[in-house]
Amino acid sequence: MLFENIGAQLLKILEDNVDNENKQWLLSKIEGIVESESTKDLYLTYSLVPTKIRSEKELSLVLDDKELKAYLEIQHADLQQIGRIYLLYKVLEAKEDFFKAKVANIIEVADKSELETFLKFLVLLPHPENYKVQAVEALRTNISTVFDAIALNNPYPALYFNEQQWNQMYLKAAFMQQNLNEIVQVEKSGNKELARIISDYAHERWAASREIDPCFWRPVSNFMNEKLLKDMKRLFSSDNTAERKAAALCCYHSNSSEARELLAGFPELIKGIENGSITWHNIKE
Repeated sequence: MLFENIGAQLLKILEDNVDNENKQWLLSKIEGIVESESTKDLYLTYSLVPTKIRSEKELSLVLDDKELKAYLEIQHADLQQIGRIYLLYKVLEAKEDFFKAKVANIIEVADKSELETFLKFLVLLPHPENYKVQAVEALRTNISTVFDAIALNNPYPALYFNEQQWNQMYLKAAFMQQNLNEIVQVEKSGNKELARIISDYAHERWAASREIDPCFWRPVSNFMNEKLLKDMKRLFSSDNTAERKAAALCCYHSNSSEARELLAGFPELIKGIENGSITWHNIKE
């Protein structure tokens, strides 16, 4: 688990933002669902949360766990999402064996906003690995906000997807022209097969005189071979400044002596990387 005392911290957010009457409504619903083991009431309450858990004020996030606070902020969590995830967390905490399959089935019955909440905050649930099938299934969607919920700013794929699943997500994000810098742990999840696919795809785009997002190259650093080194040479000779910076970053972070030797011919780019003015997050600026 990435975060500690998740249930208590989610409850604190609710206490800080919701009046006592509506907080008690949610707590009593949770108690009733657990006692009756009612799947119907679980789904109904999950849908009804926004009618009760709301506030006119801006969401207050005063938490001891700074990592959880940062995660909720980067995912733009709202009070309704907090309420829904707290509901799922508490029923699983109470009777995981019974509710595990019912929570997993939310992907089948949820509307778009309910599904986005489920995917964004999967990592907060007890034993989040139990919902990998649902997370992978979400990659097939054509709804960008649903895809983004699992793919962007979300540690879940890097923690639980296998190589093929992670590659599928990364490539689809590129095809959908999403912000690849919002995918978590790109370097750590990079692999030889993905590096090969990236190179092949780049050659297809070049043959069709089409552009490639310079950030697309980010996972290839540790898998340099003859073909990829030629790709780096092409990027270094590009008129596009961002492509030259991408090549520099790939070579700088590579464990290949040939890549480092290639980079040595571009001292200004090396200087920019070392002083922090060239990063994957700003190469397009």
